[in-house]
Amino acid sequence: MPTLDLLNGLPGEALVRQGLADVQVGRRSIPACLVHLARTRLYRAGLLGSDMPDAYGEPQLELYRLLRREAGDAYSRYNALLRELASFESALDHRGYSSLNVPR
Repeated sequence: MPTLDLLNGLPGEALVRQGLADVQVGRRSIPACLVHLARTRLYRAGLLGSDMPDAYGEPQLELYRLLRREAGDAYSRYNALLRELASFESALDHRGYSSLNVPR
């Protein structure tokens, strides 16, 4: 299975794809913050290289700052995004193990 195909159909797929693109060009964004939060799992899955810059010292704080700049309840959106990211990571782990036939 090609590496980026691992993302197909996962919860939060669009956010993570956008985040990967944003990180690649150095754009600070909500999706990029999520990629920084999930960097270990994304690296393990082969979706990130080890040369990813550590542009976000504390991606959780940067995520919240970016959300506060937008309209709406930043706290609720922050929590919703973290839940979506947790679902994504869980599904990615499951799919990654399944596709690689690695015992859990």
